[in-house]
Amino acid sequence: MTSSPNPTAAIIVIGDEILSGRTKDKNIGWLAEQLGALGIQLGEARVIADKKQMIIDTVQTLSKTYDLVFTSGGIGPTHDDITTDAVAVAFDVPVIRHPEAERRLILHYANTDLEFNAARQKMADIPDTAALIDNPLSAAPGYIIGNVHVLPGVPTILQAMFEGLKSRLPGGVVMTRITVQCATGEGNIATILLDVETGYKGVSVGSYPWMKPGNFGTAVVVSGLDVAVTTAAAKAVEAGVRAFGAEANIVNADGTLQG
Repeated sequence: MTSSPNPTAAIIVIGDEILSGRTKDKNIGWLAEQLGALGIQLGEARVIADKKQMIIDTVQTLSKTYDLVFTSGGIGPTHDDITTDAVAVAFDVPVIRHPEAERRLILHYANTDLEFNAARQKMADIPDTAALIDNPLSAAPGYIIGNVHVLPGVPTILQAMFEGLKSRLPGGVVMTRITVQCATGEGNIATILLDVETGYKGVSVGSYPWMKPGNFGTAVVVSGLDVAVTTAAAKAVEAGVRAFGAEANIVNADGTLQG
């Protein structure tokens, strides 16, 4: 694990359909926002194929590196849904037909015209010792084993399940992010930004150039866990850019510029 003052996390998106471009991932960005709001620092996100050994290796590596891991995809009823088998191997436990998961699925399908066939029964197969994650939309649960949280790939279902899960997650200090809009190119102020990041402990400074007809500039985002230090660093960016001779303004929470 890392030594960050906040819990750290990684996301693993599993699916050939994402890598082929047939399906566009909508889970990484959404999860990143949710984790950030909880004070959980996302360290990386990987998109990997439906290959058992790749899933095993990735889960083992990231679960040792981060406090929390979230996977999406590969826990449905079809033949290529192999996430559960791979996660079980990663934790060296068998896959079992989970009685509570099966009960929920039987109850769910009893209220539909769909048969609870062998393919759908597969969704009750869970790694031994795992704790279930409730699924309020389609009943098939996700689960937690070790520090790995296994979720489906369908965005609406993943989001509904995460909403019920997040109260069980460890929280941290929510990151403070302050934007400074600068009326100059990032190449002109690179040294200023480096000096600020070096001079203010725990602060990171990112620059994002923008362009529109007849105008261009750089949005500088100053991030940190300490509100006072982060604010001071943002003001230092603003002052440094102005001293360079370009207009710079901190952006208020409502999107307007400070004077």
